[in-house]
Amino acid sequence: MKARGSILSKFSFLIPSFILIIIFVIYPIVATIILSFNINPVPGIDITKGKPIGAENYYEVLLSFKFINRHGLETLSFPMGAIIHNIIWIALHLPLTIILGLLLATLFQHVKGGSIIRSFIFLGMVIPMIVGGLLIQFSFDKDLGVVNLFLKITGLEWAARSWTIYPNTALFSLILGSVWLWTGFTVTIYSAGLASIPKETIEAAVVDGADFKTILFKIIVPQLKPVTITVIAMTILWDLKIFDIVYASTLGGPGGASMVLALLMYDYFARVQNYPMAATVATILTIVILPVVVIWVRMITRGK
Repeated sequence: MKARGSILSKFSFLIPSFILIIIFVIYPIVATIILSFNINPVPGIDITKGKPIGAENYYEVLLSFKFINRHGLETLSFPMGAIIHNIIWIALHLPLTIILGLLLATLFQHVKGGSIIRSFIFLGMVIPMIVGGLLIQFSFDKDLGVVNLFLKITGLEWAARSWTIYPNTALFSLILGSVWLWTGFTVTIYSAGLASIPKETIEAAVVDGADFKTILFKIIVPQLKPVTITVIAMTILWDLKIFDIVYASTLGGPGGASMVLALLMYDYFARVQNYPMAATVATILTIVILPVVVIWVRMITRGK
């Protein structure tokens, strides 16, 4: 009886947490899924102003040009659709931030004043993303931007333009700007991982005549595998739910050329005020994100 009582007393401490999870996590998820099928989630309050229509919302979203633009895919021109833009974002942003984060974290360990430089790089994470989006917009401006100033200094003045107002360059401008905003995170995480590698291992490799490339790929990269898994998962999740930067810089324009899933959800919710469609995009985004989280948790728990 005492053992059973002690178990119950331990579980009683978890009850407040379970209640909060149900109220702030489970209920919103369930309500969003129900709303995506155009069913009123709150009895007595007509939010959808319509009858249940099954999966028609999903067909409408998945077949809309805002989600996937087949013409853009066939001609390799923008817009290509929100989901494709998110995929492009991941394909470019993920390797760039991983490579830069690892190289900078490794170099700063052997550079005098590296911690000070690292703190400046981390400013990108401290700045609110809305402000970061505005900074990206100004950075790529034809007259005021530092990017075009660099092009003019290097003799490439013919390439200077307001990059965020052209369909074929808007998305890439935002992706490059987001590299600066997110690299501070990867540098910090990799710096913490490098601190856990025994110095004797690297010193022994140097004594044996190993160069920087050998030390990096034979010692540092394998030792940082768990850190890299975390960086990959967190970066993909950040790329999939990216919103603030796009909203502040381009509002998804020009002509939807930089539209992403989170902004598409916002458009349905705030601009069109079609709440079931907004809930549908939110559900699709959750379905896309969920496998990333599951794989990440499984790899971390297995220590791979």
